[in-house]
Amino acid sequence: QVQPVESGGGLVQAGGSLRLSCTTSGHTSGTTTIAWFRQAPGKEREFLATITGGDDRTYYAGFVEARFTISRDNAKNTVFLQMSHLKPEDTAVYRCNAGGAFTGGQYRDGDYWGQGTQVTVSS
Repeated sequence: QVQPVESGGGLVQAGGSLRLSCTTSGHTSGTTTIAWFRQAPGKEREFLATITGGDDRTYYAGFVEARFTISRDNAKNTVFLQMSHLKPEDTAVYRCNAGGAFTGGQYRDGDYWGQGTQVTVSS
């Protein structure tokens, strides 16, 4: 069983950067597609980015505007989300999902979710 665990959230000023980590246990993450989502209070969950298992292709939501970069360190079973030029509207709980697939231009959720890490951006 895959268990993602997120870390790296916190409080940052607008314009700042954060790097989130999603570490998976129970298997080698390099073969698994991982995606990042976020959910702000009162809003629906948003897909942010995904990196595919095996070939590490990356896909992003259009509104990310090149501010976010997803990458993988197989030796650490960890997928990162580097976020820069953060805005107050980026405030949300960020969660990773494991075991999904990106097909037809959309991400299909996998079965495994982490608990999330809070990101708060102050103005």
